[in-house]
Amino acid sequence: MAASEKEQRHVLTMLCDNVPGVTARVVGLFAGRGYNIETICGAPTHNPEISRITITTWAAPAQLEMIMKQIRRLINVIKLANMTSEEAVRREIAMVYVKANQDQRADICRAVEAYSGRIIHYGNSHLVTEVIGREEKINAFIRFLKPFGIKKVARSGELALYRDTE
Repeated sequence: MAASEKEQRHVLTMLCDNVPGVTARVVGLFAGRGYNIETICGAPTHNPEISRITITTWAAPAQLEMIMKQIRRLINVIKLANMTSEEAVRREIAMVYVKANQDQRADICRAVEAYSGRIIHYGNSHLVTEVIGREEKINAFIRFLKPFGIKKVARSGELALYRDTE
């Protein structure tokens, strides 16, 4: 496979009518053609009649072009953008439930602070932490906490908006 045909990770975001079935049609398009969705996140925008769906997927350039053409043809999709470039602001949120005895809490708290995170719940034998950032930051935070004993992880999937050029 030539370098130009190699699969790369892409972040696609679309504005859609906020009506039942839109997300199912988008997911069905991916599934029906054998494309994998790595993450998906959808919610209404500031206009409650419009939702934004953000999907991360792996695709070669020709596959990506085909995916984008097919998404644009879907009813209720208003606008589609490839947010993979550095011109986009991309963030993800992760909540990590980690074991934390009294001796470990100070180390975990320092790590949470170093990653600009927060502790959102203090339990007797655990902490629930929250961190927001690029995928690389989230992955590094999780790797750091792994030796303490991660019990659960919940990740939002990546969200993206283009930066204003003003």
